[in-house]
Amino acid sequence: MVLIRTWLIFLVLSLMAIGSVQCSLVIADDTLSPTGMTPAVAGIKHDLERWFSETTPTWLRTYRELHQSPELSFEEKATSQYIADRWRDDGFMVVTNVGGFGVVAMMENGPGPTVMLRCDMDALPVTEQTPFPFASPQKVTQSDGTTVGVMHACGHDIHMTNVLAVSHFLATHRDHWSGRLMLIAQPAEERGAGARSMLNDGLFQRFAKPDYAIALHVGHDLPAGQVSLMPGYSQANVDSVDITMHGRGGHGSAPETTIDPIVMASMLVVDLQTIVSREISPRKPAVITVGSIHGGTKHNIIGDDCHLQLTVRSYDEAVRQHLLEAIERKANSIATSFRADAPTVTRSEGTPSLENDHELAARMRDVFAAAIGKDQVGTSEPSMGGEDFSRYGKQGVPILMYRLGTVESARLKRYEKLEIPPPSLHSSQYYPDAKKSLRTAFMTMTAATLELLKPAP
Repeated sequence: MVLIRTWLIFLVLSLMAIGSVQCSLVIADDTLSPTGMTPAVAGIKHDLERWFSETTPTWLRTYRELHQSPELSFEEKATSQYIADRWRDDGFMVVTNVGGFGVVAMMENGPGPTVMLRCDMDALPVTEQTPFPFASPQKVTQSDGTTVGVMHACGHDIHMTNVLAVSHFLATHRDHWSGRLMLIAQPAEERGAGARSMLNDGLFQRFAKPDYAIALHVGHDLPAGQVSLMPGYSQANVDSVDITMHGRGGHGSAPETTIDPIVMASMLVVDLQTIVSREISPRKPAVITVGSIHGGTKHNIIGDDCHLQLTVRSYDEAVRQHLLEAIERKANSIATSFRADAPTVTRSEGTPSLENDHELAARMRDVFAAAIGKDQVGTSEPSMGGEDFSRYGKQGVPILMYRLGTVESARLKRYEKLEIPPPSLHSSQYYPDAKKSLRTAFMTMTAATLELLKPAP
């Protein structure tokens, strides 16, 4: 009896040990997410790669067509029609002219959450200087009578092409997902106004409030084939402030009879820098830049007014309000010290900071690693740039915007060797490695969508 009991104990312990080893092996599997679940893309990665390889000519043609036909903010009429037609052909329910030329497309495919994919449509008043035969020929006459080119210098042509590719795959492979797919082509991102315009037009009331929202943005300094992301703040609050210092004009030879607005403005430019350096914690990023100052008309005339234009950047909302209030306080204080009339200070509505959902970012990092390889997924640095995709997050939707590498590695290495930076976004000389960039964008965004719309077992 003792021998039998001893043998049974040994058997149980052995089975427990074997189970423990097997469990350890499973947990170490690179395809597992932090939840211990295998990402949906793991089972069809090679199918996705093959599908994109077979359809690459379509997406390169789409990219070139969009690149050659850029339109400025709130003027995206032809672009929106192009996208709407493609989505209708794929079987989506499509509504146009949402918040301007915004497009919304919906597809129901069984039970599950609602996932929103967003691309932006507008281009910039930049005359293109790239070596390609499909460079933009478009031009526009500005309010001052000058003519300038129009260019997709911020990668919105890549953004649009990618969402068209992802949505086409999902529309033709509905057995891989379950839920509701919501697509938006947004106007006027460059003016920071398109998301607000679509939301004000009832985007989430007329269609659906998504459970998740995903977008990407091209990067000019990240190699094509790679992506990067980070949880939390990734883009800043962006506010524009206009200030007019009011003086009393007169002859330049008799300044004692005047109140010189240029001197007041000059003092203000310097004094504004003390807000960040002496009123804001160094642990909380903040920027105040005076980008424009104009006053006077002639050498020997002291004018009545001097105008300043500021951009103000921050992440934290309390810091944002402190900066804006301090700017007005400084301007008023200087005017008072000169016995001048109170300055005129106006603020734009601004763009809120973009805060990626922590849980969603962590989950997608593993999904992206499964889709393109762990070594191709990096961590982004926070930027003081702005992105109005943030507004969807402010509505309580978990959001993620990640960066897409677009420049071939060899080009980046050449720039590094020459000790000069590569052409940045908004540059007339920026261009992506379209084929490789679109492949990476497709693999990651499709993987993200399939993960979030994974059918119930």
